[in-house]
Amino acid sequence: MHAPAPEARAAAADGTALPFHESATIDIAAPRDQVFAFVDDPARLAGHMAKRSWRMGGGSMHVDVDELHGKRVGSRTRLEGRAFGVPIGVDTQVVERAPPARKVWRTVNTPRLLVIGPYRMRADLAALEGASRITVTIDYALPHDRRGVVARWLARRYARWCVETMVHDIAFAFGQHGASRGA
Repeated sequence: MHAPAPEARAAAADGTALPFHESATIDIAAPRDQVFAFVDDPARLAGHMAKRSWRMGGGSMHVDVDELHGKRVGSRTRLEGRAFGVPIGVDTQVVERAPPARKVWRTVNTPRLLVIGPYRMRADLAALEGASRITVTIDYALPHDRRGVVARWLARRYARWCVETMVHDIAFAFGQHGASRGA
Protein backbone atom coordinates (compact mmCIF):
# COMPACT_ATOMS: atom_id res chain seq x y z
CA MET A 1 0.00 0.00 0.00
CA HIS A 2 1.15 3.56 -0.67
CA ALA A 3 2.66 5.48 2.18
CA PRO A 4 0.55 8.51 3.10
CA ALA A 5 2.08 11.88 2.28
CA PRO A 6 3.96 13.05 5.40
CA GLU A 7 2.88 16.66 5.08
CA ALA A 8 -0.81 17.29 5.59
CA ARG A 9 -0.53 20.41 3.44
CA ALA A 10 0.47 18.42 0.35
CA ALA A 11 -2.06 19.58 -2.21
CA ALA A 12 -2.29 20.25 -5.91
CA ALA A 13 -2.73 23.78 -7.24
CA ASP A 14 -6.51 23.25 -7.34
CA GLY A 15 -6.56 22.04 -3.71
CA THR A 16 -6.78 18.33 -4.58
CA ALA A 17 -5.28 16.27 -1.74
CA LEU A 18 -2.10 14.39 -2.65
CA PRO A 19 -2.42 11.31 -0.46
CA PHE A 20 0.38 9.16 -1.89
CA HIS A 21 4.10 9.58 -1.37
CA GLU A 22 7.34 8.16 -2.73
CA SER A 23 10.92 9.34 -2.24
CA ALA A 24 14.49 8.33 -2.95
CA THR A 25 17.75 9.54 -1.42
CA ILE A 26 21.35 9.31 -2.54
CA ASP A 27 24.67 10.74 -1.39
CA ILE A 28 26.72 12.39 -4.13
CA ALA A 29 30.42 13.22 -3.95
CA ALA A 30 29.94 16.82 -5.09
CA PRO A 31 29.26 20.18 -3.44
CA ARG A 32 25.62 20.97 -2.74
CA ASP A 33 25.59 24.07 -4.99
CA GLN A 34 26.75 22.00 -7.98
CA VAL A 35 24.12 19.34 -7.33
CA PHE A 36 21.46 22.04 -6.94
CA ALA A 37 22.47 23.53 -10.32
CA PHE A 38 21.67 20.15 -11.92
CA VAL A 39 18.34 19.89 -10.08
CA ASP A 40 17.49 23.48 -11.01
CA ASP A 41 17.53 22.65 -14.74
CA PRO A 42 14.17 21.06 -15.65
CA ALA A 43 15.46 19.58 -18.91
CA ARG A 44 18.27 17.72 -17.13
CA LEU A 45 16.16 16.65 -14.15
CA ALA A 46 13.36 15.37 -16.39
CA GLY A 47 15.84 13.72 -18.75
CA HIS A 48 14.44 10.27 -17.96
CA MET A 49 11.11 11.35 -19.48
CA ALA A 50 12.79 12.48 -22.72
CA LYS A 51 14.23 9.01 -23.38
CA ARG A 52 12.12 6.31 -24.98
CA SER A 53 11.37 3.71 -22.35
CA TRP A 54 9.31 0.56 -21.93
CA ARG A 55 7.80 2.25 -18.85
CA MET A 56 6.51 4.90 -21.23
CA GLY A 57 5.25 2.26 -23.69
CA GLY A 58 8.01 3.17 -26.10
CA GLY A 59 7.11 6.85 -25.90
CA SER A 60 8.86 9.87 -24.51
CA MET A 61 8.17 13.49 -23.57
CA HIS A 62 9.60 16.79 -24.72
CA VAL A 63 10.44 19.43 -22.08
CA ASP A 64 9.67 23.12 -22.72
CA VAL A 65 10.54 25.85 -20.22
CA ASP A 66 9.39 29.44 -20.03
CA GLU A 67 11.61 32.51 -20.18
CA LEU A 68 12.56 32.00 -16.51
CA HIS A 69 14.02 28.57 -17.45
CA GLY A 70 12.49 26.87 -14.41
CA LYS A 71 14.82 28.79 -12.11
CA ARG A 72 12.45 31.19 -10.35
CA VAL A 73 9.31 30.86 -8.25
CA GLY A 74 6.42 31.05 -10.69
CA SER A 75 8.40 29.59 -13.59
CA ARG A 76 6.50 27.11 -15.74
CA THR A 77 7.61 23.91 -17.46
CA ARG A 78 5.58 21.87 -19.95
CA LEU A 79 6.17 18.19 -20.72
CA GLU A 80 4.37 16.74 -23.74
CA GLY A 81 4.65 13.46 -25.56
CA ARG A 82 3.18 10.00 -25.91
CA ALA A 83 3.01 6.91 -23.72
CA PHE A 84 1.66 3.64 -25.09
CA GLY A 85 0.58 5.63 -28.16
CA VAL A 86 -1.60 7.98 -26.11
CA PRO A 87 -0.92 11.76 -26.06
CA ILE A 88 0.13 12.90 -22.57
CA GLY A 89 1.13 16.23 -21.09
CA VAL A 90 1.66 18.07 -17.86
CA ASP A 91 2.31 21.68 -16.85
CA THR A 92 4.28 22.38 -13.68
CA GLN A 93 5.18 25.52 -11.78
CA VAL A 94 8.00 26.22 -9.32
CA VAL A 95 6.36 27.08 -5.97
CA GLU A 96 9.44 27.19 -3.74
CA ARG A 97 13.12 27.69 -4.53
CA ALA A 98 15.79 28.09 -1.85
CA PRO A 99 19.22 27.48 -3.46
CA PRO A 100 21.09 25.31 -2.72
CA ALA A 101 18.80 23.56 -0.24
CA ARG A 102 15.36 23.05 -1.78
CA LYS A 103 13.22 23.28 -4.88
CA VAL A 104 9.50 22.45 -5.06
CA TRP A 105 7.25 22.32 -8.13
CA ARG A 106 3.73 21.09 -8.71
CA THR A 107 1.25 20.49 -11.46
CA VAL A 108 -1.00 23.27 -12.62
CA ASN A 109 -4.17 22.66 -14.59
CA THR A 110 -5.27 19.03 -14.98
CA PRO A 111 -2.42 16.75 -16.06
CA ARG A 112 -3.05 14.41 -18.99
CA LEU A 113 -1.14 11.43 -17.60
CA LEU A 114 -1.97 7.74 -17.55
CA VAL A 115 -1.22 6.43 -14.06
CA ILE A 116 -0.80 9.43 -11.77
CA GLY A 117 -2.80 12.62 -11.49
CA PRO A 118 -1.83 15.92 -9.89
CA TYR A 119 1.49 15.88 -8.07
CA ARG A 120 4.01 17.93 -6.15
CA MET A 121 7.73 17.18 -6.38
CA ARG A 122 10.45 18.32 -4.04
CA ALA A 123 14.23 18.12 -4.07
CA ASP A 124 15.91 18.59 -0.69
CA LEU A 125 19.70 18.88 -0.51
CA ALA A 126 21.86 18.60 2.59
CA ALA A 127 25.56 19.40 2.76
CA LEU A 128 27.75 16.56 4.00
CA GLU A 129 31.48 16.59 4.56
CA GLY A 130 32.83 16.44 1.01
CA ALA A 131 29.46 15.44 -0.43
CA SER A 132 25.76 16.18 -0.70
CA ARG A 133 22.66 14.20 0.15
CA ILE A 134 19.67 14.67 -2.12
CA THR A 135 16.17 13.43 -1.51
CA VAL A 136 13.64 13.63 -4.34
CA THR A 137 10.02 13.29 -3.23
CA ILE A 138 6.72 13.06 -5.06
CA ASP A 139 3.34 13.52 -3.37
CA TYR A 140 0.56 12.59 -5.79
CA ALA A 141 -3.04 11.64 -6.39
CA LEU A 142 -4.47 9.14 -8.83
CA PRO A 143 -6.12 10.44 -12.00
CA HIS A 144 -9.78 11.23 -11.31
CA ASP A 145 -10.98 8.35 -13.48
CA ARG A 146 -8.63 5.68 -12.05
CA ARG A 147 -9.24 4.63 -8.47
CA GLY A 148 -8.95 0.84 -8.56
CA VAL A 149 -6.35 -1.45 -7.05
CA VAL A 150 -4.51 -1.88 -10.36
CA ALA A 151 -4.30 1.91 -10.81
CA ARG A 152 -2.84 2.29 -7.31
CA TRP A 153 -0.33 -0.49 -7.96
CA LEU A 154 0.76 1.04 -11.27
CA ALA A 155 0.89 4.58 -9.86
CA ARG A 156 3.09 3.52 -6.97
CA ARG A 157 5.55 1.75 -9.25
CA TYR A 158 5.63 4.65 -11.69
CA ALA A 159 6.19 7.21 -8.90
CA ARG A 160 8.93 5.04 -7.39
CA TRP A 161 10.57 4.72 -10.83
CA CYS A 162 10.50 8.50 -11.31
CA VAL A 163 12.19 9.42 -8.03
CA GLU A 164 14.73 6.59 -8.22
CA THR A 165 15.58 7.42 -11.83
CA MET A 166 16.04 11.08 -10.93
CA VAL A 167 18.51 10.39 -8.11
CA HIS A 168 20.38 7.86 -10.26
CA ASP A 169 20.56 10.36 -13.14
CA ILE A 170 21.94 13.00 -10.77
CA ALA A 171 24.54 10.56 -9.44
CA PHE A 172 25.48 9.54 -12.99
CA ALA A 173 25.89 13.22 -13.98
CA PHE A 174 28.49 13.49 -11.20
CA GLY A 175 30.34 10.37 -12.30
CA GLN A 176 29.06 7.89 -9.78
CA HIS A 177 26.73 4.97 -9.67
CA GLY A 178 24.97 3.94 -6.50
CA ALA A 179 21.78 2.60 -5.08
CA SER A 180 19.17 4.98 -3.74
CA ARG A 181 17.67 4.59 -0.32
CA GLY A 182 13.92 4.98 0.03
CA ALA A 183 13.15 7.76 2.50
